[in-house]
Amino acid sequence: MSVATVPVQQATIRQYAKRLQLPTLGGQFAQVAEQAVKEKKSHLSYLEVLLEAEVEERERNTVARRIREAHFPKVKTLEEFAFAHAPCIPAALVRNLAEGGYLSRSEPIIFLGEAGTGKTHLAIGLGVAACRQRKRVRFTTAAQLVNELIEAKNKSELNRVTNRWTRYDLLVIDEMAYVAMPEAAAEMMFQIIAGRAERAAVMVTTNLPFSEWTTMFPNARLCKAMLDRLTDQAHIIETGNESYRFRRTLEKKGGSK
Repeated sequence: MSVATVPVQQATIRQYAKRLQLPTLGGQFAQVAEQAVKEKKSHLSYLEVLLEAEVEERERNTVARRIREAHFPKVKTLEEFAFAHAPCIPAALVRNLAEGGYLSRSEPIIFLGEAGTGKTHLAIGLGVAACRQRKRVRFTTAAQLVNELIEAKNKSELNRVTNRWTRYDLLVIDEMAYVAMPEAAAEMMFQIIAGRAERAAVMVTTNLPFSEWTTMFPNARLCKAMLDRLTDQAHIIETGNESYRFRRTLEKKGGSK
């Protein structure tokens, strides 16, 4: 092969890679080829390395896209959660849930505890774990979800928007029952939860014991029906009363002295 033809061949390969939408292959083939020659690798080994790099990059991009589309307020992982600061939280159960079996079984997860006990962090962490498994996840607060549904109803788009919320592999609703919800809004929320029951997983965080939910949902019958859907086959994890954030802050201050 003439040395002069190498740049032409490389340019041609880059064009083919671009047309086939193989950007990693197009960007790495020359460098990997040089390495293969030095290490006396076979053509098949060279091709395997290139294709493996392409697949790994696509998987990374898919996960990154899933995380972006989830609309987490901040990306937090379970690896970052200091379970030692929250001894009442069953770390083994949470890590087991992160493997994703509850998603295929459409089992709800409820984090119940006072403010600052790590509910949102754990919910986001499990959501990120689901994204890593290439699941479609959407995070929202109860207030944000209701506002979107009310706006959709005013625009006569409620059915379309409701259907969209029922299609995610995992729906994470933060701050459920934090504030009182008008009956019409509660009915729309119930439509989302009922539409996903036994079909797709729902995760909820709340600081209110179930016995007190009727203080936030004025229609007792609707509240009971919502709880029936949410708690059926659910993993209910109590995060306790002592602030995880406060204890973590104290320990950081103590360590800096």
